[in-house]
Amino acid sequence: MDHRDTHRDPDGPGWRRWFVPLVAALVIVGLIGLGVHLGVERVRGLVTPTCRAAAAGRTAALDPEQTHNAAVIAAVAQRRGLPPRAVTIALATAIQESKLRNITYGDRDSVGLFQQRPSQGWGNREQILDPAYAANRFYDALVRIEGYEDMRITEIAQRVQRSAYPEAYADHEWEGRVYASNLTGHTESGLGCRLKDPDGPGDASRLSAALSEELGVRGTATGRDVTVAAASRRQAWAVGTWAVAQAQARRTTSVTVGDRVWTRARGEEAWSWQHASDPLPEQQVRITVAG
Repeated sequence: MDHRDTHRDPDGPGWRRWFVPLVAALVIVGLIGLGVHLGVERVRGLVTPTCRAAAAGRTAALDPEQTHNAAVIAAVAQRRGLPPRAVTIALATAIQESKLRNITYGDRDSVGLFQQRPSQGWGNREQILDPAYAANRFYDALVRIEGYEDMRITEIAQRVQRSAYPEAYADHEWEGRVYASNLTGHTESGLGCRLKDPDGPGDASRLSAALSEELGVRGTATGRDVTVAAASRRQAWAVGTWAVAQAQARRTTSVTVGDRVWTRARGEEAWSWQHASDPLPEQQVRITVAG
């Protein structure tokens, strides 16, 4: 007969039957939660910076580098007093020629946004690789074409760019139109950029100087802010959209136009403008850079 004590000790091994699995389950849940959190943060960190413009029921997306270059092209036209149609043509051309990237190579000696050739009289290589110079030279050629505003873009491409494939430009006309409408201020709060956090402080004085150089608009730099008193509501939106389009390079964190504000963020909310908590008069703009 077995004389061992069969009485179960409440502090003995029996409690481990439920306690140990419970602890293990809690540890697993904690690890899963940590993994989800780290996964979300990793995904947020890897979000591809993107700018998106909407106008006339259509939406077009470009990355921040392309959008920055588009803003320069549009600004040059506005400073020259050219119509939005000129901007549409220029943007469609640059998308076709270089995908709106200031590339240092091309067919034969072609370089830059418009793939202009030094050997064909567009300027020297260094000049052509300056986006503002290249845009000005493109517009110089464009405005010499009588009636260009009413012509098909394929006709214009043939005459300005001397393209062997002029029909290809028509494929990008609607993208050019969407971005032109926003960058010239004809569409309000239609362009936003989803961006990562700034990689350093911005420079309000340099931003103010760029506004004057590219758009011909005077801005006043005070601390981290640049304020602009625009001549019209449309100009105010052109300035504000220009600022968002160049936000990555200039480390801009927010742009306020009248009672609307764009705030830099990594999520989809950065594609939209919200109601400003501290609104301005409708013709005023405030651009804030990172500190």
